[in-house]
Amino acid sequence: MLATGPLALLTDLGRPGLAHLGVSRSGAADRGAYALGGRLVGNPPSSPAIEVTFGGLSLRAGTTLMLALTGADCAALVDGRRVAPQAPFYVGPGQTLTLGRPAHGFRSYVSVRGGLIVTPVLSSASTDTLSGIGPAPLAVGDVLPVGPTPDHEFPGVELVGLPASGGRLVLHARLGPRADWLADPAALTTQEWTVTADSNRVGVRLSGVALARSAETLTRELPSEGVVRGGIQVPAGGQPLIFGADHPVTGGYPVVAVLTEASSDALAQARPGDQLRLRLIDR
Repeated sequence: MLATGPLALLTDLGRPGLAHLGVSRSGAADRGAYALGGRLVGNPPSSPAIEVTFGGLSLRAGTTLMLALTGADCAALVDGRRVAPQAPFYVGPGQTLTLGRPAHGFRSYVSVRGGLIVTPVLSSASTDTLSGIGPAPLAVGDVLPVGPTPDHEFPGVELVGLPASGGRLVLHARLGPRADWLADPAALTTQEWTVTADSNRVGVRLSGVALARSAETLTRELPSEGVVRGGIQVPAGGQPLIFGADHPVTGGYPVVAVLTEASSDALAQARPGDQLRLRLIDR
């Protein structure tokens, strides 16, 4: 590992089923982009890959490798030669893969055929940035062993979507379970929200016109209850927080809506300063 950029983590599909022990699932922030990378190089589901935040990664191969870069397009170069995103490519012994800064989007995934050999923690190679469970964030000088080449055939990938291309992000959500704590739940959708700089894998904080609580809840306190990825929580200040991959397992502020799975993945590509809108859909 020659450079990591702002943050580079190992990731997979996370640790499902452990919330009762206080352990969040974690895993890839953009699950669709992560899964696509694995398919492109023919890996089994949940093979460890690298999640790169805002580019800047540089690594040197010790042997010939097949890789794929998905998610935000970072203008990847292999020894100065541009390689296409969303498609497999090769890196030879001693060659260097370098990721630039993405023009759009925020997180990219580097998948290697054979996967990366990582000692799992609670059956997962994912780094949970909230609890500290899992491998440490990648650092300069790290050596990442690659697993054996899978012996199965490549799956047929006939159509691959384009990377994030900018424009206003529109996220879809379903109301509940605590929508009645808002004076006007529709106020979620009537304005443009801005992603703030203190957003991370735990949650994305939004800035806009503060949401008002309903009159009957102004003097009430909500007991802590379970929260899920994509939950839109509204603290006392009225500025929403949307839980991400490394969210806590409980929270004490009302969750007034929950993003769809696809919108939760799309939110992982939002960077500070980006603007977005929320759309409510039927249950």
